[in-house]
Amino acid sequence: MSSPGVGSPSAGRRPGLGPVLLTVFLDLLGFGLIIPLLPFFVESHGASPLQVTLLMASYSGAQFLGAPVWGALSDRVGRRPVLLVSTAATAVCLAAFALAPSLPWLFVARILNGLAAANVSTAQAYVADVTSGEDRARGMGLVGALFGLGFSVGPMLGGLLSVWGLATPILVAAGLSALNAGWIALRLPESHPPGTDQDGGQGRTRRTLDLRVIGDVLAHPAVGLAIGLVFVTGAAFALLESTFALVAEHVWARDAQTVGLLFGVVGAVGVVVQGGLIGPLSRRFGEGPLVRAGLAFTGMGMLILASAPWGWPVFAGCAVVSVGTSLTNPSLNSLISRATSADEQGRVLGTAQSLGALARTVAPGLGGWLFTAWQPTAALWVGGIATLASLAIAGPAARRAGSGPRVA
Repeated sequence: MSSPGVGSPSAGRRPGLGPVLLTVFLDLLGFGLIIPLLPFFVESHGASPLQVTLLMASYSGAQFLGAPVWGALSDRVGRRPVLLVSTAATAVCLAAFALAPSLPWLFVARILNGLAAANVSTAQAYVADVTSGEDRARGMGLVGALFGLGFSVGPMLGGLLSVWGLATPILVAAGLSALNAGWIALRLPESHPPGTDQDGGQGRTRRTLDLRVIGDVLAHPAVGLAIGLVFVTGAAFALLESTFALVAEHVWARDAQTVGLLFGVVGAVGVVVQGGLIGPLSRRFGEGPLVRAGLAFTGMGMLILASAPWGWPVFAGCAVVSVGTSLTNPSLNSLISRATSADEQGRVLGTAQSLGALARTVAPGLGGWLFTAWQPTAALWVGGIATLASLAIAGPAARRAGSGPRVA
């Protein structure tokens, strides 16, 4: 399938970041295309606001099951084949979602899409393979910047494409995933060939869906508390993520194009922070202080959005949230990665990604219930308060991760 030198790196050489960053960008661009129109598209099939959030929860629930499998499998067979298979499957599932004839089929397609798209931990492990020391925070920051770029360009493009029908951006996203699979097959080199684990890969099997594995990772003396923080902050942010478009539609009376513009603000700020600032900030202050600052910004931004009328305060709240998440996520991922031994990168990052997906599974249903049973912005209030409260464990989490092995 690939020419010599594409499937595996040359001896003594690490692949560069460029190929995997393009892979992540195409993946996130396709994901971002769908964000602003998802509630409108699902409601066009007769779904209620609660069912919209449950559909989001089903996607994340599938990621919870899939992320540790992809992560650990990539430790055993390599990053490249895992990224290739999961990305090709994403293209098929997106097309099925766009063409689904009824609400139950939307759930089926979205669940399968979640399983296929649970490969972020593999991309993070790839970055960990090809970076070392302080450059790892920069590498994770670049991945985060591409998240921001995908969330900037994707939603704005999705909003524009929605004028040709709500299914159009989804089909375009499917096409991008197919293009991405072709790129991986032809140009993405392997960063972690089979048999390069510390035990030589002999006789090892990892049952990553076993709750004991997740328990072992949470009990890890260096990164366990930091991974717990991934769950707490992920749940808080998912409350915003799952209800934001519904608030924009039902409270601010905005359409899919305007929601795309709002997500574009979030993404643009994320590109600036994670693409240019996170590296210098990490070298100057360290990951721990950046995690705490990021949580403070995120919590305050969510409270601004919860109380803001339509207008410039909404855009300001989006920008503040974006600064916060852009500081928190790459710094937290870098803490976890650098305190984890090389042969466990995929497993530990996969478990962290899985717990983040579990948070996004639990929180949307809660957000939908708060939206319908209390008030439309209730989930934003709860998420903001929970994020600020998580500052209490951010300091101890950073200290423990800092005491672990600073993996090169």
